[in-house]
Amino acid sequence: MFVDRLVATLIHLRHDLPHTVLALLYEVDRSTMTRAVGEVRRLLAGRGFAVPKRPGLRLRTLEDVFVYAQAEGVLLRLDATEVQVRRPTASRGGRRAFVSGKKKQNTMKATVIADHHGRTLWTDALRPGRMHDATAARTAGIASCFHTFDLVQVLLDDGYLGLSRDHRGKALTQPRKLRPGATLPFLEHNERQRHEHSSQRITVEHALADHKRWKQLQRWIHRRDRLPDTYRAIAGLVSDRNTTT
Repeated sequence: MFVDRLVATLIHLRHDLPHTVLALLYEVDRSTMTRAVGEVRRLLAGRGFAVPKRPGLRLRTLEDVFVYAQAEGVLLRLDATEVQVRRPTASRGGRRAFVSGKKKQNTMKATVIADHHGRTLWTDALRPGRMHDATAARTAGIASCFHTFDLVQVLLDDGYLGLSRDHRGKALTQPRKLRPGATLPFLEHNERQRHEHSSQRITVEHALADHKRWKQLQRWIHRRDRLPDTYRAIAGLVSDRNTTT
């Protein structure tokens, strides 16, 4: 039954229970369980992300998110997170592409967009961990979205200063700290602006934390080519839960 396959997949995603154990629980062959989990995972990954107060409407592409944000006046938050993966074998090329400069580990990077309540609206196809955050966002097509949707603004951290310079008034990073010697009123105003930006942007960090509560995204020990579908499936499930609470 499809319900059994769905429940088994949810258990696998949430707790990373091996296929062998799931096969024993459901009294089927391991290969049958592996095939069932793979099929349901792809279905979950393709569902997209739930929209608050819009039952049945799903956001599947970055353009969908910008259309929704412009129509509803939503201020978006964007950030990247990394998932540790197994080191590629020595015989394979491109091993260095997965070595994160920040974590000093082999990782894959996901770019995530959330709203002011920390609800996940979109995540991209995962990139090798060595890729810079801003480069990953550009690769996903955010620059063309900024050109197309003039009214959409996105809050970013300092890892996206290049985007902020290229798309002023749309890609919003934290105001820079004033140089030493600035007068007290200017310093206080600058600190208030920086604090306000951080307070508004923090909700995307909450969204990332919701994703990492699922055991499979704490450390990925399976084939790397299955991680993108897994991340999108989990993020979509989290968005379903958050839009109903």
